[in-house]
Amino acid sequence: MIAKPDYDHLYEIAESQAGYFTAGQAREAGFSWERLSSNVKSGLFIRVARGVYRLTRFPSSPHEDLFVAWLKTGHSAVISHESALAVYELSDVLPSEIHVIVPRTSSRRRKGIRQHTNQLTPNEITQRAGLPLTTVVRTIADVSTTGLAEEQILQAIHEAIQRGLISEKELQSYAEQRGGRVKQIVQSAFGGGN
Repeated sequence: MIAKPDYDHLYEIAESQAGYFTAGQAREAGFSWERLSSNVKSGLFIRVARGVYRLTRFPSSPHEDLFVAWLKTGHSAVISHESALAVYELSDVLPSEIHVIVPRTSSRRRKGIRQHTNQLTPNEITQRAGLPLTTVVRTIADVSTTGLAEEQILQAIHEAIQRGLISEKELQSYAEQRGGRVKQIVQSAFGGGN
């Protein structure tokens, strides 16, 4: 552990995470629990959830709940499914849980967080405002396989294409690889249903 708190190092960590950091990351930067608490009392840090903080100089994110869930589930977690749709503003569905994809070795359940252990390739992950989330095509495929209402998925597809987030060709190619309900829904979005 570092002898003195390294504010610059903590800032570097938090900067890449929209100003958020965990108590564990603060410890790595040399902050004891007492020092962390004193920085909260002095107003330099804001405690947003148990074990999760934000540097005061960073504004609160409209997706603060997603940052908290991501930091609590670990750096290899990725925001996914309906939660990713919400970040992309492709659905008016308000998920009752925050959806994250975590490594298969992650087994700890957390209240309000729905952990999926699906495999992800690097090209299925992107970042938005410091938050790792599944790409639009991967998100559409995931919600197609987990039972989101078809009309909600079709709405997301048409909105994503209209806003230029994905192309019809890209989505159809991905759906062809995935097959099953994903392929069926994508085909019906473009008039090629069964």
